[in-house]
Amino acid sequence: MLIVTGPQGSGNHLYSKILSSHPEVYGWRMKSYWEGHHEEPFNSYWQEPDLLKTFDWSQSQYYFTSISCPYFKNKKPNIPKYKDFIKHASEYCKIKIAIIGRDKNILNLQQKRVRKMSTLDLALENFEYLYQYDPLFISQELYQLYGNHYLQSLSKILDFPISEQQTTSDANTKYITDIGAQPLDNEVYKANNSS
Repeated sequence: MLIVTGPQGSGNHLYSKILSSHPEVYGWRMKSYWEGHHEEPFNSYWQEPDLLKTFDWSQSQYYFTSISCPYFKNKKPNIPKYKDFIKHASEYCKIKIAIIGRDKNILNLQQKRVRKMSTLDLALENFEYLYQYDPLFISQELYQLYGNHYLQSLSKILDFPISEQQTTSDANTKYITDIGAQPLDNEVYKANNSS
């Protein structure tokens, strides 16, 4: 089972679509462009991890689940039950963990825009528990830059099937504006001319 988590707004939905798209993977196949995490197939097990004993583990060789940290339920931030979920899921399958990253300035802006507050520090604090599992860090920016080459690399590193994707529009574009001339620009021009 591949568990992917990241701060709210880091690319949980993007990676859920990517990592669930391979036909051999049991994961979150969204019915529309965007769905709330309450639609994610393992959502009820994140709420009560001991229920994983009732899950039908014969459905696939590869399982995928995604959860934001924090996730919002009843309009309040909640921390995923990482310890209990991993403990119970480990009884049935090998666990691999990936943590999604995105530029922290964009994360703070996105979280304040959507949730009216930044929860990035809360996420980083709770990821400390996951570091003991040697998680792979994955990036929205690296996917946007390298596309399917990046996904092929992830597939090999994770030993997890990942289908090729049509590269999506860059979600960072709306946050980027030209900052105009900067003090070091002239030094760069001089270096270019003299090299």
